[in-house]
Amino acid sequence: MAEKWLVTGAAGFIGSHLVEALLRVGEEVVGLDNFATGKRENVDDVLSSLTGHQRDRFRLIDGDIRDPDDCRRACAGVTRVLHQAAIGSVPRSIDDPLTTNEVNVTGHLNMMVAARGARVSSFVYASSSAVYGDSPTSPKKEGDEGRPISPYAASKRANEDYAAAFAAVYGMKLIGLRYFNVYGPRQDPAGQYAAVIPRWIGRLLAGQRCQIFGDGSTSRDLTYVGDVVAANLAAATSDAPSGVYNVAQGRATTLNELYRLLRAAVAAATRRPEIESAEPIYEPFRTGDVLRSLADTSRARAEFGFDPRVEIGTGLLQTVGWFAAQNASQA
Repeated sequence: MAEKWLVTGAAGFIGSHLVEALLRVGEEVVGLDNFATGKRENVDDVLSSLTGHQRDRFRLIDGDIRDPDDCRRACAGVTRVLHQAAIGSVPRSIDDPLTTNEVNVTGHLNMMVAARGARVSSFVYASSSAVYGDSPTSPKKEGDEGRPISPYAASKRANEDYAAAFAAVYGMKLIGLRYFNVYGPRQDPAGQYAAVIPRWIGRLLAGQRCQIFGDGSTSRDLTYVGDVVAANLAAATSDAPSGVYNVAQGRATTLNELYRLLRAAVAAATRRPEIESAEPIYEPFRTGDVLRSLADTSRARAEFGFDPRVEIGTGLLQTVGWFAAQNASQA
């Protein structure tokens, strides 16, 4: 029997992939987005790939999670919530901590209150590996958190604390997924706060040099968006207890290694071998950046069968292929 799902941040990078996956399997989906960072083109891209019947099962609400009325309207009649809406940038949180708090903390609280009122059966929300802060432990394991080193990290820690309180007081099923550097098609390559992979792809396609902050030894656990989608759906429909779970590939990749892989993928996708010799520019480390990031995903595997399938090489080729096609269509 089909259910009714709410995806907040539905026009965003991860949210649009969740909408697409749910509609493809015949579910009814409500999307909520205020388009501050999400893009209508992402929704259009999703809907253009679906059948008419699948498209008819989607309703998009132009609304803001900072508005309790919008949250209640979006949750009406919903059985499961996938809460992705957030300001997801460490540098932006340092520049503007008030907006980060309003969206990430107040918005998260508004959504949980609305979901409780609608008596949803499960509420899965996007947390972040940033909550590990200055913890020296590697790989990162739930329970080994350090001190937050950015307002963004503090906001995500607050989300987890509020969710734990709601689970204890109201008996709600609330699962936080700690994402580790998600990448894939539809990720925004533009702007001051763009994530590193789409930003580098955009610059390589444009024949521009890429920046690496630090000496390139900084490492990240890079997770393909398809694996994140699978984790959300599995967590929402499983009997996993409320709590937080790491969602990642479980492999560390340095920025230098990532740059070499990405450079080769762009050169192959565009048939421009000269890109293979493009050298990056090294800049000083940025405030708030975590230097080492590697996840222990055993808890998610045990509780809801999380099994990341997409290796970094394959994921980068798929991502670059999508961006190259977009670039060619706009030329």
